[in-house]
Amino acid sequence: MWWQYCLVFLGALLFDIVPFPFLPAFTIMIFLQIYFDLNLWACICIGVAGSILGRYILTLYIPYISDSYFKPAKNKDIIFLGKKLKEKGWKSQLVIVAYSLLPLPTTPLFVAAGMSRMGPLYIIPAFFVGKFTSDSIALSMGKFASENVNTLEENIFSWQSIAGLTGSLLLLCALLFIDWRSLIQQKKFVLKFKIFK
Repeated sequence: MWWQYCLVFLGALLFDIVPFPFLPAFTIMIFLQIYFDLNLWACICIGVAGSILGRYILTLYIPYISDSYFKPAKNKDIIFLGKKLKEKGWKSQLVIVAYSLLPLPTTPLFVAAGMSRMGPLYIIPAFFVGKFTSDSIALSMGKFASENVNTLEENIFSWQSIAGLTGSLLLLCALLFIDWRSLIQQKKFVLKFKIFK
């Protein structure tokens, strides 16, 4: 039985370690909780721990990817954005909690944090609050989902799931292609598409 909870941990970790928008980790947690009839709260706690470790690792390795693939000017721009967010203190923490509560992938949030060298310990406590809350709600609804499998299968390609993926991709594009220094310092909206080396 313990190995089934290990699968929950590894599944959540793998879903949240990738640097591109992917299915939310709660989808694998719901699947495993229903399939193995696991204890709901144990599944939530172990899955959230896996998600947090995955996001922690993501913020650690993403600066190396950004240094390898993006121009120095783009990296400096995102580091500047990270410093501005840190200056906001508790307000930026509140934004992180609110964003983590939304049914949107949190990948853009952690890619931005990693690229800006914000540090995982700055973002993870607020993420934990939002993640634990949203995953608790999602897994609590798992029983309903298991009783309505046909509806769930139909909704995989629903307008909501496609809108969530599209929104996440748009957030990543905004992070990468907006010149944040111009926007924040000069109040000028500038797009820069030549960001790769």
